[in-house]
Amino acid sequence: MQPVATTFFFYFLSGLALLGGVLVITRKNAVHSALALILTLLALAGLYLMLYAPFVAGVQIILYAGGIMVLFLFVIMLVNLERSQKEEQFSKQWVVGIIAAAATGVLFVLVFLRSSALQTLLRGHDVQLPEQS
Repeated sequence: MQPVATTFFFYFLSGLALLGGVLVITRKNAVHSALALILTLLALAGLYLMLYAPFVAGVQIILYAGGIMVLFLFVIMLVNLERSQKEEQFSKQWVVGIIAAAATGVLFVLVFLRSSALQTLLRGHDVQLPEQS
């Protein structure tokens, strides 16, 4: 049985990563989106630490959450956003996006329903995993 705190921190960090990802795509202000992306990257670094991968977590924090995001924020501050905000943000592209997302979802469901792992699971047989050397 695993400790309760481990499960709590896993769900907490996973929720933070998902929340940050949703905030990245829903914020209208580019600076707020970049800060939400930093939150997501830090939560992922915490998940890497829980997976006993401290080097990957350190690289995630130093390289991505530190260096790359500072560069993103620097570029966002230099870009003239007044001109781009006056342009029409959403034309008719959202209709194409919804159709593409629905088609992709249907494709994923069809592939999942026809997969051999699902058929094996439904029959009640054990799935044979390859041996690790």
